[in-house]
Amino acid sequence: MLDLLRTFAGAPAKGLQYLVLPTETLLLYPSADTVVILHADSLRLLRVLAFWEVFPGTQHAPEPITFLAVDPAMKLIVAAAGSRVAAWSLSGVQSSTWRVHSSLILPERQIVTALNCRSGLLALGSESSLAVYTLILENDLPTWSNKWSFSVTTPSRVRFSPSFMYIATTSQQDNVVRIYLTTSGRQTQAISHPRPLSNITWRHAQASSRDDLILYTITSDATLRIFMPVLDSPQHVQLHASLDLFSSIPSSSESSSDDVHSSVYWLDREIIGDSLAHILKSMPDVDDTKTRRVRDIKEDGWDLFLRVLSDGSIVVRAVANIDHRPPKLLKQFTLLQSWPSAFPRVPTHLYVLPNPGKSTLTLITSSPLSTLALEPLNFFDARAEGLTLQAQGEVRVLEEESRISRFVRTPDGKGVAVVRENGGEAWLVHDRGSKLVRSARWPAADHVVVLDGGRTFATYSRNDGNLTLHTTPPQALAIPSISSLFSLPPSSAGPHECIFGITSDTTPSILHIHAIQTPGPTLQLKSHTTLPLRGPAAFIVPVDPMAWKGASADQDHDVLLSVAQDGELMFWVQDDGVGAGWRSTGKVRTGRVGITWARCSSAKKSVLVVPGADGEELTIWDSKESEFASGLEYRKYLSADDPVNDLDWSSTPDNQSILAVGFQRHIEIICQQQMTYFDEAPGWGVIYNIDIGSLLPHPISDSIWLSHGSLLIGSGHQMCLYGQPRPVEGAEPVEGLFEHVTRLNGPLVDYHPQMLLQCLLWEKLELVKEIIVNLSRDLARMNDVVSGERKKFESTPLPVEYFLRKSLNSSTAVTNGQHRHQYNTLFANESDEEGFTRTLVESVLEQLEANPLPHLTANEHAHLLVLIQATLEVDESRRALDANGLRYLISMRSFYIINERSSAPSSPASKGFVARKTGWRARLRFRDMIWAFHSESQGLLLSAAQSACQGKMAWSDARATGVFIWLNGLDALKAHMEVIARTEYMAGDNRDPVACSLFFFALGKHKLVHGLWRQAAWHKEQNAMLKFLSNDFKQPRWRTAALKNAYALLSKQRFEYAAAFFLLGGSLRDAVNVCLRQLDDFQLAVALARIVEGSDDGPILQDILNKTIIPLSFRKGNRWLASWAFWLLHRRDLAVRILVTPLQDIASVLEVPIPEIGSPHYDDPSLALLFSQLKSKTLQTAKGTSEISGRVEFNFVLQIARVFTRMGCHVLALDLVRSWSFDRPSTVMHDPVQPETPPSPTSVRRMFALEPAMRRRSSIIIDMDVSTAPPTRRASPERSEPGEPALPTIKEAIKEEGDFFARKAGLGSLMKSAKQDVQVPEFDMNSFF
Repeated sequence: MLDLLRTFAGAPAKGLQYLVLPTETLLLYPSADTVVILHADSLRLLRVLAFWEVFPGTQHAPEPITFLAVDPAMKLIVAAAGSRVAAWSLSGVQSSTWRVHSSLILPERQIVTALNCRSGLLALGSESSLAVYTLILENDLPTWSNKWSFSVTTPSRVRFSPSFMYIATTSQQDNVVRIYLTTSGRQTQAISHPRPLSNITWRHAQASSRDDLILYTITSDATLRIFMPVLDSPQHVQLHASLDLFSSIPSSSESSSDDVHSSVYWLDREIIGDSLAHILKSMPDVDDTKTRRVRDIKEDGWDLFLRVLSDGSIVVRAVANIDHRPPKLLKQFTLLQSWPSAFPRVPTHLYVLPNPGKSTLTLITSSPLSTLALEPLNFFDARAEGLTLQAQGEVRVLEEESRISRFVRTPDGKGVAVVRENGGEAWLVHDRGSKLVRSARWPAADHVVVLDGGRTFATYSRNDGNLTLHTTPPQALAIPSISSLFSLPPSSAGPHECIFGITSDTTPSILHIHAIQTPGPTLQLKSHTTLPLRGPAAFIVPVDPMAWKGASADQDHDVLLSVAQDGELMFWVQDDGVGAGWRSTGKVRTGRVGITWARCSSAKKSVLVVPGADGEELTIWDSKESEFASGLEYRKYLSADDPVNDLDWSSTPDNQSILAVGFQRHIEIICQQQMTYFDEAPGWGVIYNIDIGSLLPHPISDSIWLSHGSLLIGSGHQMCLYGQPRPVEGAEPVEGLFEHVTRLNGPLVDYHPQMLLQCLLWEKLELVKEIIVNLSRDLARMNDVVSGERKKFESTPLPVEYFLRKSLNSSTAVTNGQHRHQYNTLFANESDEEGFTRTLVESVLEQLEANPLPHLTANEHAHLLVLIQATLEVDESRRALDANGLRYLISMRSFYIINERSSAPSSPASKGFVARKTGWRARLRFRDMIWAFHSESQGLLLSAAQSACQGKMAWSDARATGVFIWLNGLDALKAHMEVIARTEYMAGDNRDPVACSLFFFALGKHKLVHGLWRQAAWHKEQNAMLKFLSNDFKQPRWRTAALKNAYALLSKQRFEYAAAFFLLGGSLRDAVNVCLRQLDDFQLAVALARIVEGSDDGPILQDILNKTIIPLSFRKGNRWLASWAFWLLHRRDLAVRILVTPLQDIASVLEVPIPEIGSPHYDDPSLALLFSQLKSKTLQTAKGTSEISGRVEFNFVLQIARVFTRMGCHVLALDLVRSWSFDRPSTVMHDPVQPETPPSPTSVRRMFALEPAMRRRSSIIIDMDVSTAPPTRRASPERSEPGEPALPTIKEAIKEEGDFFARKAGLGSLMKSAKQDVQVPEFDMNSFF
């Protein structure tokens, strides 16, 4: 999704160090207060070590590392800064892990000037001394012990000889190489040079076992000298040869040799020899010019010296006889001279490094830091393909070692400014966000904006109060003191860019400045205005413009977000015209105070961070606030130990918002995710986590999104660029960030189980069948094997028009774009029709089981299988099951699938994407139970629920499926209660009568329980219970005894048995209280009350509903449960209103106190489905519908459409707003001549407008007394007959909720007409012809 594309760790200022490991070669160099470790052949960053990791006190007062050494034998990294020395060692347990090893502090005023470390020996040069330390273990801790120290001329270089017997040093104060004995520190030799020394290197002797002193020195004139001992003086070295510039210049260039600049380097003979040996071993039978040349180099043991000339050409000189025994004169000659421009410039440093296990070598040069692949056969044959550039770093600048303060980007993310503590740089973003190129630098500034895609920038300095546009010539504009500066796309076409500044006054004002590039650079102050705020603002921040795509004048985007002290968010756009003010486009009341962070995305999603006692609260708010949505979309509580360090928004091309939340060591990428019917996951979620803790030591200072979804992270003075994964040749493209976000929050594919489920809920059965048939074709194409490989699955979406049809049946369904065959004869060959059949469904299920579809989690895949199977079953038995029964059946089957697969991992086809966590649930949602409550197929549903429990439904199963919530009819309730009682008794091997007593006592069958106790000889309470149950509990005496036993059982916390004895004692209320308080099971209380009282009108059931269930539903915000409770209470007007009306409004008219009201939970599209069913079902529901204003219903429908969109069912949202009817039932006669206009939720409409619903019903259920509902206002005027003069009307001021009163006015006439006998015409067969 996001890969580390590039790191900017700083370029090396001096030489490099390297460490050869068995599998790789590491490159190391100091940068500011860190040690940078790179992979040598790719310059890929492996780790950055900070000096303050060893000396924590230096973290906030960093001192640059000046010297670095590597001990290859002990795999130590030793760095020096000032008088401190720090050491790290490579872990032997965890590969590529470096741990703090040891430290050393020199005496005061002793600054390290030279450093070298080999095999546990540490040589340190300071301003006045040279010292050697040895590594010892003291109390199991590595410690550096001083071996000796002498006052010497300030060393600038220190080098141990290969045998560690000698130390060679140089000094900046003279041109002398001094050699000391390692054991005692005695100087043995001083070698003067005519020019300053630039490097010294000891050479390993290979032809002899003696420790020959062979020293190479390089002076500033690029002359390399070879010093070797002679036979009569083996401890002293003498000059044997020198390789100067003139010996390397071809004769054709001698005339211009004075202007030639070059550098010379020794190519390590051991590294070159191992590579050549590997090549010769791999091709023993090859004998051509190339192999003969490398064989000569290997067998004759030549030392090779590479010189780079000013034209970029390479000259390789060979020196022979260095290891010859007996000694011979050294012989030097030119081995090869390459083409010009082999190097773009003369490097300051050059190293040849091995590639373990490979025949190629790695050539490292600086500056800039570059790595080249050296292929010896072609290189020594002077071929251009012998050197290939692999990677290259940036040119070093002084500002890059200053710590990063923040990033500033252009509105489109194609340019970025890196603001540092000392200066900064502007960068251009290239190659779709995968490459940064430095374009400009500045020494110091308080505020910066980048313009023109990063090519130009403007800075503001508080010292002079000027805003400076850095062009040629620079332009300055004096402005007031500002607290922030940012750029936004221009609102109108023209050769200018918009800069906005927020002043630092007590009442901040807004500066709008135009930066004009052509024809001449100019800064113009266009306006200086203030926001019309009610009070002081805590924040004024820009709206992120990433998705604006160069907005023009006809696209008014919000420019600013203001955050008030009380947490109110307001969005602002600038009015047209010069000097115009600001206009608010919306506001959201968050209720948050003490906000520390606020950012707003292009889609007007606002993220806020509020600190608390236990940590920070991060919330995300939508800009659309209404009575159905508070705007809050996401809430997360963060640890106090890891506070939020940075927030930044980005957007996909289709305006999906992506948030990067920065912490000290990691960044969480958060995006909006589809809501789902299958679990209760939040609407936003973390989709990716970038952890830099194992890469960079400094905390994250800032992060910022760039174009094409790239993310730039700053840590200390270093940067990391993350972006879309690079394509791998021959491999399947990896899903990028934008594609992933679009899939998580974009429109769902047709076959997605959530889409199928919603279509089934909204009675689009034929559409679901078409989707399954279409999926079958797609699977067939995928399984059509070509060349032995299975094709990639590609779905073919159905046309949008299919989803917008009111209903599809088998005669009008369309398959593959063609109408099905219309049969005009009575008999047809069934095989001629290719459609939705059992054979097709079984084939689809078999293929899906074998090959799960991509991007579906395990739960979604299982739901897809179930929904396909359920669609077949429903299609085959649709006459026996009504729509509500279908909804319950589907929900019940999904419920059991979730519980079975709650711990299942992602499907194999999910390709590692994080699936939502769906946990085990104890019961169906009340939403699903209510469908069964309003179903007319309860017998079939009860059978299905029993089948789901394998025919053995215990009380836990009944509670899970909500049977006693939705089952109607006393006889059915009692019969099923007895089934549960028998199941509870038969559960287990003991046949315990205690388990079933509560249910049998509720049915009044205590004699049956007495018989069960006779068979429980194993039970210790058998004798007591047999004796007690033999009594007559119609007598008060024994009822009292039962109640006393119930209280005794309560004291023993045997709550269910105590409730059974309360029932035995005739105290239903006490039994119900035990269920509610001790067992916390209101379903059990409802079941007992409905059965014992014998109806739904009993006082105890009414008390449960009023005092427990209704307050609970308000506290949980569960409108489904509240609607069910009001329905049982015969307040069916409230059962309808609760689905739409805000909970506070309903609570205000109830006689029952509501102590707490929870979240409104308008995130369920089925609320609209139930509302459309109930609003004209009975007189009471019609009355409740009349209490809902048109504006509220209109906003409700828009909210449900938004929920559909959030679920990924965009096409269903479109269908909802197209097909929703605002009509209400009415008895008003309409003039058949007048054309009927479409209903509108806000216009003055006819009284009670749902006449189509009335026409669909032959009657309306009368469930209220007409006399109890007088009209609330004067009667509506009579409709005049055609041709009669219209009655005078009195004009009234109609408010926004005006149609609310109009509906109530017609309620009385509706109820009166509903009581009249409905004349049903006699059946006439001729009506069908």
